Amino acid sequence: MVTLQVLTTDDWPLWRALRLAALADAPHAFKVRSADWDRGEEQRWRARLELPGAYHLAAQVGGRGVGMVSGLPGTADGSGRTGRTAELRSLWVSPEVRGRRVGDRLITAVEDWARTSRAELLKLAVLPGNEPALALYRRHGFVASAEPGALLPGGAGRELVMVKALAASKCS
Repeated sequence: MVTLQVLTTDDWPLWRALRLAALADAPHAFKVRSADWDRGEEQRWRARLELPGAYHLAAQVGGRGVGMVSGLPGTADGSGRTGRTAELRSLWVSPEVRGRRVGDRLITAVEDWARTSRAELLKLAVLPGNEPALALYRRHGFVASAEPGALLPGGAGRELVMVKALAASKCS
């Protein structure tokens, strides 16, 4: 059974293990590289979990970390809208549990958090050509945005920015 755990700064060792596993498993799926993080000291990992208003989750099976995602708050979406935008970042699911809807659960949890945070739009950036991720995000209602993504290392293109309009929270 898959469980989701909200992470605090004290959970930095789990976050580090998951992030490094993600970068080792799918270096093609992330803009950063393992070498950018693998020598990071405790404070660097804690700092990521201390971002104000952020929401970090680990997916676990039998007490073992098998997935991760972050939800980051934002205030503007770049389109002139007056509403708030949140960002889904660092989604990863271990190969051993892919196909068991772990990614779906992580995305849904971030969507729920974003709605509760009164965000009207959820956005993410994905590397072009990452077809499994693109299919997952499309299945959840994300569409390509006109917003230019960040430049990729070496200037070899840009990330693809995808967005999803969020309905009013059922919790508010």
